[in-house]
Amino acid sequence: MIRLFVGIELPPPLRLRLSLLCSGVKGARWVDPGNMHLTLRFIGEVDEGVASDVDAALARIRAPRFDVTLAGIGHFGGDAPRLLWAGVESNAALFHLRDKIEAAAIRAGLAPDTRRFSPHVTLARLKQVATPDVQESVQANALFRAAPFPVERFTLIASYPTKSGAVYEDQAEYALR
Repeated sequence: MIRLFVGIELPPPLRLRLSLLCSGVKGARWVDPGNMHLTLRFIGEVDEGVASDVDAALARIRAPRFDVTLAGIGHFGGDAPRLLWAGVESNAALFHLRDKIEAAAIRAGLAPDTRRFSPHVTLARLKQVATPDVQESVQANALFRAAPFPVERFTLIASYPTKSGAVYEDQAEYALR
């Protein structure tokens, strides 16, 4: 079994800039900058046959290149924050690509993803952290905005959990035209 997701890798300068936001919340499990990415579709644990089918379906996707801009900081979890993230400005091309990836995943035999797509880059996972610390971090970085970066490909990525956090390994890249 292999745990997979489809994502967009971030340029190293952007990862560095995001890493500067990763402080100020006691107990947060900060994402290693090398692992920062924009998830387009979580696949989960699948066997090698399904992974091969997913790869073949993703390889058939044709979509144009586009730019993405990260802006804003927020959290998921309401009064019990569980994830701190950098947001993505509204982008029709990103949603178009995500829809094509979802259709490919379904063609490969996966169940439809029932969660609403909310594009973001995870900065930290939060477990039993002080809500005021999270709110203070969000407020302190509310005006965060990065320069647009080009998206020329998307990637099928394997995730291997370890005690010190997940290790990601690219399985395949798919170029956009």
